[in-house]
Amino acid sequence: MGRYRAPSPKSAPYITPEGARALEQELKQLWKVERPTVTATVHEAAKNGDRSENGDYIYGKKRLREIDRRVRYLSKRLDEVTIVDRAPDDKNKIFFGAQVTLEDDQGKEHSYHIVGTDEIDPKQHKISIDSPMAKQLLGKTVDDEINVTTEAGKNIWFVTAIAY
Repeated sequence: MGRYRAPSPKSAPYITPEGARALEQELKQLWKVERPTVTATVHEAAKNGDRSENGDYIYGKKRLREIDRRVRYLSKRLDEVTIVDRAPDDKNKIFFGAQVTLEDDQGKEHSYHIVGTDEIDPKQHKISIDSPMAKQLLGKTVDDEINVTTEAGKNIWFVTAIAY
């Protein structure tokens, strides 16, 4: 068996305006603040002579590679995403950017916000448009039923509210 891994499927190229601002802010922080600081640290550490046992130099270079990798990713990602800054024409259906309230079969309510893959935050109940639940929700209206199968089993949810 080889080390081949099939490429991951392309994520949806959508992002909310808040998500785009967060990515731009992260890019600015890395490029304008962190990278110059780490570069200066590496430069000073390089003056100390033997670089093979110089922790500041070794870890500084490693951090520079991490920053550069993230900067390349953010730059490329910001070029290819589509910022969805308006609500859809039909606000009675669930689309990207919707805030959805669901009721499970025990009567407990849960709220989710459908966002892009770069904005996922379980603590704030933000789910990716590529997630199984969001895929089931797209196009649904209030009082529709969705079935989501997880490791724990099959879950049934009812759409109780949609907001944009």
